[in-house]
Amino acid sequence: MSLRMTESRERRIERLKEATGESTKAGALDVAANYYLQMGAVDAGHRVGAVEELLSTAAERGSLTAPEIAAILDTPQLPVSASTNYSVGDN
Repeated sequence: MSLRMTESRERRIERLKEATGESTKAGALDVAANYYLQMGAVDAGHRVGAVEELLSTAAERGSLTAPEIAAILDTPQLPVSASTNYSVGDN
């Protein structure tokens, strides 16, 4: 496959290589495509990806904590984690 490289596309791919840690355009595009498919997957015309899971879980429960959101959005391509720290007084 050959892509016509415009200046803006070349910049986007370079940023994608940096963001994914991949050294090649193909590697960066593979990581990005896999992530996109995990987030917005469609099966038999119905959304089944992580974004759908996040929205349906939030609608079902009414709210989610940051760690719960992170657990849903976490992927090998873009690890997501969250923690909550509390402090009371002058520490």
